[in-house]
Amino acid sequence: MNEVVKFLSENPVQYLATVGPDGKGKCRPFMFCFEREGKLWFCTNSTKEVYKEMTANPYVEVSVSSPDYAWLRIAGRAVFVNNMEVKEGCMAYPLIKGLYQSADNPIFEVFYLADAHAVIADFSGNPPKEYDL
Repeated sequence: MNEVVKFLSENPVQYLATVGPDGKGKCRPFMFCFEREGKLWFCTNSTKEVYKEMTANPYVEVSVSSPDYAWLRIAGRAVFVNNMEVKEGCMAYPLIKGLYQSADNPIFEVFYLADAHAVIADFSGNPPKEYDL
């Protein structure tokens, strides 16, 4: 888990892939917030298409690469939870605070990835490292 969290933290712009209502893949930039109690937490808001896509089909994949050509992929199931402690933790990020102002904003949503499987790989020829989170 530590290596996955480190990779996400060092490479702050990730890409989240979902399945849209048309049955086609959708991908957009996203940001990992933090790990808490063994869960990888992210946030969005209930007015966005991505929220609607994840509530209709919660299976997503996150992908990110590093400047030295290593990459991380995490597949899992998005689980939305109304957790005020996690929402407050997200407010520590100026970008999130600027978007939502406060943790009790009614459109502010947090989710973690359940049943997640991560793979870290690169072009070294070494086998990828796999993690069940």
